[in-house]
Amino acid sequence: MFGLSELAVILIVVIAVLAAKKLPELARSAGKSARILKAEARAAKDDEKEEGPETGSAPRVIQGETVTPVTTAPTTPATPAAPVTESRRPDEGRGAGPRVS
Repeated sequence: MFGLSELAVILIVVIAVLAAKKLPELARSAGKSARILKAEARAAKDDEKEEGPETGSAPRVIQGETVTPVTTAPTTPATPAAPVTESRRPDEGRGAGPRVS
């Protein structure tokens, strides 16, 4: 039958034939998108260079209002857990069943 590479070539030919009218528009749109992406990446890189390295610089002071968190007191006081008064037998909880020799 057909291999993967042959199917890829057939798919490309079918797309080119059926979308011949839209192909230039799609290529133009992809080029614009790539240009915008490249410009944004360059701008982000330039912004990093302008700020300089963060290490060794003084901490930034942001002017504003200091807000303290509001804490509420618990409505009911915490009660300690009741002590355990039951005693357990030494063999309890170990699967104590009839022993087979």
